[in-house]
Amino acid sequence: MKLAPKRLLQGRPTFSTSIMVSVAVSKLGCTELFFLQPEVKVNGDYYHEVLLEEKLLPCIKEISGDNFIFQQDSTPAHRTRDTIALLRREMPEFISPNQRPPNSPDMNSVDYKIWAVMKQQVYEKRVSLNDIDELCQRLLSLWHSKCIGQNVIDEAIDQWRARLTACVTSKGRSF
Repeated sequence: MKLAPKRLLQGRPTFSTSIMVSVAVSKLGCTELFFLQPEVKVNGDYYHEVLLEEKLLPCIKEISGDNFIFQQDSTPAHRTRDTIALLRREMPEFISPNQRPPNSPDMNSVDYKIWAVMKQQVYEKRVSLNDIDELCQRLLSLWHSKCIGQNVIDEAIDQWRARLTACVTSKGRSF
């Protein structure tokens, strides 16, 4: 039996470069994409002073005022004492580290849905292995073209409670 080419497993080459990108999404809108320079070490200070205070929080508040719940994953920079203090002070509500599993990509709509859609579209055409600028430009172009419609973001957010139930059922393991 011959398989259709679409059904064959397709691998991607190992990427020699990478870029860290941060974004916030909500039913009220999304922030811009924030690219971190490859040489930046994201420690607690950088995360809360630069990424949160200078970039994400002002954009989130502009989009939604005080009508949002802040969720992040459990990377070490997200759990520092100063970061938690900032979030308690600045956020109307946020999901604290002790309220989520330590490794919870299944619980973050950006991780389980938004980046998956973006990656699929970014890599429809080959990206040069060493060209960070090309990768950033492609991401920005897709983001600004609204390739991920608000309906996709809303759907991901709507799945959150069901995913939370699955997470509890699996005792915090992947599901």
